[in-house]
Amino acid sequence: MIHSLRYEVNCSILFTELPLLERAAAARQAGFDAVEFWWPFAEAVPADRQVDAFVAAVEDAGVQLVGLNFAAGDMPGGDRGLVSWPERSAEFRDNVDVTVGIGERLGCRAFNALYGNRVDGVAAATQDELGAENLAVAARAAARIGGTVLVEPVSGAERYPLRTTADALAVIDRVHAAYDVTNAGLLADLYHLAVNGDDVDRVIADHAGRIAHVQIADAPGRNEPGTGSLPLMRQLAALDAAGYTGWVGLEYKPTTTSIDSFGWLPHDRRAATTSTH
Repeated sequence: MIHSLRYEVNCSILFTELPLLERAAAARQAGFDAVEFWWPFAEAVPADRQVDAFVAAVEDAGVQLVGLNFAAGDMPGGDRGLVSWPERSAEFRDNVDVTVGIGERLGCRAFNALYGNRVDGVAAATQDELGAENLAVAARAAARIGGTVLVEPVSGAERYPLRTTADALAVIDRVHAAYDVTNAGLLADLYHLAVNGDDVDRVIADHAGRIAHVQIADAPGRNEPGTGSLPLMRQLAALDAAGYTGWVGLEYKPTTTSIDSFGWLPHDRRAATTSTH
């Protein structure tokens, strides 16, 4: 086991047997002191009382929020982000301040901006131009609180254009060149990269310094480590050796109950050595 890495639970895919506002407390009871969430509301701009209830649930659980997605549309329905989607660009921008505001209240500094599927009737170049502009808007907002915007390659969505590390880094480089934004980083989900055919070992060797956040699941199945064939422990050790000091998000679908799916990780490794991101 890699002893310097810090693990945290994605409460949007784990503990789904519980209401969303009870999941952070369940993660704490399982021994973790940090969590992440996909966008936890139905609307891009929820009512203040909904935001307050979410913030209170995380605070009351005694855990640190270390990752939060911007609004990404109807994820169960197939949406994968609003960043490059012209018809929903204003909705994304309205969401930016809400998301960063939650981060400011809870000490979260990592914000995942899912890029968005290709849409009919809009040239890919037009979507990419808008995507870079919106990522710059989000990154500048996050910079006000010392935050980082994450760009993630994703599998299982045919119209999502960022599939490999090279795809995501090209977008990040474009944002940097066009808008002088330096606080955008790669979200390396080792499951998505492997499923898409990326050479994960080479990604770690060549780009560890550009990885701002890590997530894991085994393949096939996107279940807990040890249920598939991915060399996750070896790859995490390589990340550790390369100097990665960020969080490792457990973003998998448990094959049993959520609490029973953590058997691969000793209880004394679940709490981070520090409670700040």
